[in-house]
Formats: sequence, C-alpha cells, structure tokens
Amino acid sequence: MLDIAEELNRWAGQGRDFAVATVVAVSGSAPRPPGAALAVDADGTAVGSVSGGCVEGAVYELCRQALQDGDTVLERFGYSDEDAFAVGLTCGGVVDILVTPVRAPDPARPVVASALAAAARGEATAVARIVPGPPELTGRALLVRRDGSYDGGFGAHPELDRTVAAEAGAFLDAGRTGTLEISEQGSRCGAPLTVLVESSVPPPRMIVFGAIDFASALVRAGKFLGHHVTVCDARPVFATRARFPEADEIVVEWPHRYLERTDVDARTVLCVLTHDAKFDVPLLTRALRLPVAYVGAMGSRRTHLERNDRLREAGVTELELARLRSPIGLDLGARTPQETALSIAAEIVAARRGGSGVPLTGAHTPIHHDATSRPAGRIGSVA
Repeated sequence: MLDIAEELNRWAGQGRDFAVATVVAVSGSAPRPPGAALAVDADGTAVGSVSGGCVEGAVYELCRQALQDGDTVLERFGYSDEDAFAVGLTCGGVVDILVTPVRAPDPARPVVASALAAAARGEATAVARIVPGPPELTGRALLVRRDGSYDGGFGAHPELDRTVAAEAGAFLDAGRTGTLEISEQGSRCGAPLTVLVESSVPPPRMIVFGAIDFASALVRAGKFLGHHVTVCDARPVFATRARFPEADEIVVEWPHRYLERTDVDARTVLCVLTHDAKFDVPLLTRALRLPVAYVGAMGSRRTHLERNDRLREAGVTELELARLRSPIGLDLGARTPQETALSIAAEIVAARRGGSGVPLTGAHTPIHHDATSRPAGRIGSVA
C-alpha cells in the first residue's frame, strides 16, 4: 500500500472510498514482493500492481467486492495445471494477497490516511494490519513512527498494540516489509496472529566520490535504482550541476571530511571513483569502519594491491579490508562509462539481495533471493 502512497494520499484527501490489495507473502517465482499493492476506488479507477499483470483482473474484482461488502479478504493465487491460465500466474509461484476496504466508516481509515500522508511526504513510517483473524481485529491498523510513537490500534487490546508497535518498529528500522507472528500469549486474544507490516522509508543513499565521467553514468544508474545520489569531489571545477544534472546533491569538499560529517546507515552505498591515493586512503579508512551496505573502489588490480598496502599502513585491519569491493563492479567486460556503471549497479544489487552474479542460464540458484514464506493460518474471507 505504501508503495503507491502518493496517489492514494490524493484519493484520501479527496474523500474517495477505495479498497487496497497488498501482497502479504510470496513463495517461488512470483513477480512482485511483499508490500506491492493495487488499489481500486468506487468509480473503478485502479492504480498500482500486485503481479506485474498476471492476476490483476481477479484482484481488481476482489477490490470491487470489498468496497461493496466491507469485508477484508485474504486470497492465495498459485500455479496448477488446471488454473494457471485462468488466473494468469504461470510463473510457478504462490502469492497471498490481503484485500482491505478503506471507506469513510471503516476504523482503519484515519490511520491509513495518516500513514499515506506521511509516506507521501517522505517520512519514515510503518503500518501494521492483522492478516484476517478475529473479526474484532480485522480491518484495523496501527501506524508506527521512527521515534517509537504510534496511532490507531486493534480496538480494546492495548497490550497487543504495544507488542505490534515494538515489532513493527524493528521492521521500520530495517526498512523492511513482511509478516510477523504474534504468539497466543502475545496476542492477548486467545489465538496466535499474523501481522503484515509495511514500511516506507526515505530512499537509500548512494554517495559517489570522484566527479569523473564514470561518475556521471553511475549517478544515472543510482537514480534508476531508487537511490538518493550525492556526488562529492574536492575540485570545484569538476563537481558542478552542469556535469551532474541528475544528482540530488553535489558537494565540493575533501571526501573523507564529508564522510565524517554526513549521515549514513545500513542501506547506504559508497562508490569511490577518485582513483587517487591522497583521496582514496583517508576516505576508505573511514568508509570501511562505517555500518554501510556497500563500499566499492575503482582501480586496476595493481592499483587495488597498492591501495590495500597503503590502507594497512593506515591501520585498516584485514577484517575491514575484506569489506572492500575492489576492483569495483562485476565482471561484465565493461569498457565505457555506461557499461561500467551497469557493472557497479549490478554488484550493488547482488550484494543487497544475496545474488551470486553468475548467469541464470544453466544455474540452479533461486531467481529471487528475498522471498518470504507464506503466512500461517486460514486462507479465506473474514465476515
């Protein structure tokens, strides 16, 4: 739902009723991840996608029905010889989809509207909803903020609200969307519960050090992947808006000094293209000690070995050096700046998703490495 927050926030602001279908979990080769959503308003207008097109028609009808009867529904779409082409999910996967009406009288409406507004503003927020369980809990929502505060809840169950808020806060810190299981004791309602937590966080940062031609191509690749991209270089003649029109920020400063003062987190990627020891060594000495997702440095294999020796002399440990991706990128045979940027971007994705980087042809590795298991419990509608 939060992946289409901007459009749904407009709908909520206009007072429209709508139903939203959200991917709860996938198994096997399914086209969209948990959190992907499709919404349909009372006029039949649809936005978003839950399957890349293959089960959209069936989900669209579920949304229309939810708007009429007000029921929250959990449906499973999977592959079989009999129904594959009937629903269109021919990729061999299984996808569970939660359909929730968001109408003026529905208890979740104010919470969902607040969450959509926050996500549309780029604020970190999470929404927790019960995957159909007890009727008194279904159709409600809990909004959780980065500071731990929360709004909404699951009716007269304050202990459940606190439990879910704490668990959802951990999802939000990691920028993660998925399901969590609340034990019978933790649920305080006589049965274990499955909770869908959707997180919306600001885009992850990509900081590109070195305002060279390769950096210009990498900026475009980073933006395509959804990063907030900063270019940093100590040379004002090269670090200009004219050379990097697509960058979100351009910083003229010594790279290691900028890295010391800027905010990074576990999703940040650092790409060192300076290719100059006076920049590289102090910068990488700092970078390899930060809790970031990726640190890569450009250079030939000879440059890599010489740079590693300098880093050791600067006090970098072997464990810290093991984090360095150098020479940067995957082996694609890249030569041009655009091909090199593709190589770097591919390595960043592989590092994030746990991919091997080998060709899928002839391989026996999963295509998707981050699929979550299907939720436990009964599949069907909730009255």
